Amino acid sequence: MHGFTLVELVVTLALLGLMAAMAAPLAELTVQRQKEQALHEALRDIRGAIDHYKLAAEQGLVERQVGDTGYPKDLYVLENGITNQKSASKELMRFLRKVPRDPFNPNLQVPPAQSWILRSSASPPDAPAEGDDVFDVISHAQGAGLNGVPYKEW
Repeated sequence: MHGFTLVELVVTLALLGLMAAMAAPLAELTVQRQKEQALHEALRDIRGAIDHYKLAAEQGLVERQVGDTGYPKDLYVLENGITNQKSASKELMRFLRKVPRDPFNPNLQVPPAQSWILRSSASPPDAPAEGDDVFDVISHAQGAGLNGVPYKEW
C-alpha cells in the first residue's frame, strides 16, 4: 500500500487554500453586483411610480389641495393607491405593486417604504431632506458602486 507523504498533503492543502483565497473576492464581487442591480431596478421602479403619480396629479386624477406640488405625500400611497377623481366609480389608482426595499439598508426590521432616504421637492439635490412630499428616493448605501459613482448620486 502506498500512502501520501506529509509533504504531499501540505502542498495539496496550500493549493486548496490559495484557490479559496482567490475565489472569496470573486464571490464578494458577485454579491455586490447583485445588490447594485437590485438597487438600479428599485430606483427605476420607485422613480417611475413617482413620475406617474405626478402626471396623474397634473391631469386632475389625484385630488390636490392649494399649494400641493402634485408629488405623493409618502411611498405608501404609491402601493396602497389613491382615488381616481375622474372615475365615476372612484376606483383606486395604484402606481406600484409593492414598494421595493433598499438592498443596501442593513436594518431588515423597517418596512420597505421606510428603508429609503426621502427627498422632498423643496430640498436641493446636494442636500436632500424630507418634507411635505416625495420627489426622489436615495439609497442608504455608503461608498461608490463598481462603476465609481457614489451610491448617493444614483
